[in-house]
Amino acid sequence: MIERTTRGTAMSSKKSVPGPSKSELRHEQTNTIAREIIAQETRARDEKTARLRAARLARDAAERAQSQDVPAKTRTPAKKKTAKA
Repeated sequence: MIERTTRGTAMSSKKSVPGPSKSELRHEQTNTIAREIIAQETRARDEKTARLRAARLARDAAERAQSQDVPAKTRTPAKKKTAKA
């Protein structure tokens, strides 16, 4: 049998988990801020789209109502050309 010794390796009973490094913390902070900005822009774009869609539908409905009130123009028949003698 081979004997294994733990000489030279100091093992403590306390397990320390290293925290995120300084650059990881900055990365996480930047990432969080960027996601918040993107979410705000998306919300603003969605609100604008909904507002414009409602305005377009209202305009289209008004145009349809107006076109039903005005009778359609009738075409006058084209004049027949007579051959010159």
